Amino acid sequence: MTVNLTRIYTKLGDQGETHLGDMSRVAKNHPRIEAYGDVDELNAQLGLLLTVDALPDGYRDWLVRVQNDLFDVGADLAVPPGGDEGRERLRVSSEQTTWLEERCDEVNAGLPALKSFLLPGGTVAAAHLHVCRTVCRRAERRALEVDDANPEVVRYLNRLSDLLFILGRGANAGEEPLWQPGRFR
Repeated sequence: MTVNLTRIYTKLGDQGETHLGDMSRVAKNHPRIEAYGDVDELNAQLGLLLTVDALPDGYRDWLVRVQNDLFDVGADLAVPPGGDEGRERLRVSSEQTTWLEERCDEVNAGLPALKSFLLPGGTVAAAHLHVCRTVCRRAERRALEVDDANPEVVRYLNRLSDLLFILGRGANAGEEPLWQPGRFR
């Protein structure tokens, strides 16, 4: 798959429409555009997270892989099924979701049992991971609004939000800010 970007602005979107990957045109607030826009926002948040120095061992490489996978998610959402017939299209695979599940299991195995809801925060890395998790959940909800979306996109985003939560716990290294119901009544 070749990408060739020679000009960044084209003026084609000045009237509130944009091209999908099959070159059909839709409004910029179409559910498909909203979904991959939220995936793009998540990717940008992960990029910001990767500037944090104190990420636990292994997380950086995993998050770089996730960033690449999120471009696959966006590419998948950008082309409706059957769009641009005769051309193979990139679709998110179950193997990508399985990889996330394996990382979830790997990190979760070393964490204590959770006995309360967590307050987002703790270390700088954990706080960023929680922001990424919430953006990921929004992207997942938006993907559900795309009637003909690849179901694996939703599974991938669902599992990714789980991983981001677990990584946030790991980044707090046992010093997790816990919710204390009614504490300040």
